[in-house]
Amino acid sequence: MSPRPETTIKKAREKIARIRVALNAMDYLCSGTLLCRTKVCGKPGCRCAQDPSARHGPYYEWGHMKDGRLVHRTVSPEQAAILQLAIANYRKAKKLMLAWEDETERLFDAQAPRKP
Repeated sequence: MSPRPETTIKKAREKIARIRVALNAMDYLCSGTLLCRTKVCGKPGCRCAQDPSARHGPYYEWGHMKDGRLVHRTVSPEQAAILQLAIANYRKAKKLMLAWEDETERLFDAQAPRKP
């Protein structure tokens, strides 16, 4: 037996309200990937040439799509910390938007006139 339309509508509206609160709490939002790299400089006498744990870095690189092209950009450690949060927020926002879409469909179905 399916729940009453009033119950379904109430639960869907409550869930949408929670989704709105969660989305409103986000300050930073960015798509892409953040890479942390270390590098070998190429000088034969440098410590990085012999010891992998002595490589230079870390260097942070942000890869994202811009105008249909993949763009890579080097960022500071401070920017990397913000980007890490922004990318996590972006992924969470996408999931929340899908949930909002599902709840909207539930509302639509619950508010549709019933067939006799």
